[in-house]
Amino acid sequence: FTGALQFGIFGVANSRCGPVVASACGAAGSCLVSVPQEVIKQRLVTGVYGSFREAVREIWRSDGVMGFYSAWRPTVSRNVPFVVTTFTSREVLRERILGYKRRRQERDGEGPAAVLTPLENVGIGVASALIAGLVTQPIDVIKTRMMTQAASKALPYSSALDCASSIFRTEGWRKLYSGFGQRSVYMCGLWGITFGLEPLVVKYMDKQQGDE
Repeated sequence: FTGALQFGIFGVANSRCGPVVASACGAAGSCLVSVPQEVIKQRLVTGVYGSFREAVREIWRSDGVMGFYSAWRPTVSRNVPFVVTTFTSREVLRERILGYKRRRQERDGEGPAAVLTPLENVGIGVASALIAGLVTQPIDVIKTRMMTQAASKALPYSSALDCASSIFRTEGWRKLYSGFGQRSVYMCGLWGITFGLEPLVVKYMDKQQGDE
C-alpha cells in the first residue's frame, strides 16, 4: 500500500511539477502509512514488544496516535532524499544507456528505436537503489535508533542531531552505515523489480486503453 500511495502521488504530480518534486511529494505522502509500520516493525525486531497486538496496544496506551509517528522527522528526512536520489539516478542511467544504444545504431546503420530491455531496467533499479542507499543509510540508522530508544530502557535521544552526534562521538562514523548490506539486499531487490515491471505494466495499460 505504501508503494501504491507513493507512485500514485508521483503519477499525479509528475506532469505538473516534474520528477524531482513529484518523487519528493510521493515519498513524503507515503510516510503517513510507512512511519507507523516502521515504528511497530523496529520495536518487534529489537524485542521491545513480543507481538504485533502488544505493540499496537502499548504504543496507543502510552503515547496515543503520536506514538505511532515517533521519529517521523528522520523518517521523512530519509525517505524523501532516498526516493529523489533513486528516481534521479534512474533517469541519468536510462539516458546514458539509451544514448549509447543510439550512437551504436548511428554507427551501424538505421534500426528500430533504442529501447531498454526488462533486464536493463532491473539493473538500473538495483543501481539506483544502491546509490540512494549510500546517501541515506546514516539517516536510516538515526531513524531506527530513535524509534527503538523511545521505548527501551536506554536514555532516549533528545533529537536527530543529538542521536547523530552521539553515535559519531561514541561509536565512530562507520556505525552510521551499520545494516547497509542487509538494507541493500531488500531495497535493491524491491526497486529492481519495480523499475523492471513498470514499463511492462505501462505498456499493457496503454494497449488496453487503445483497444477500448
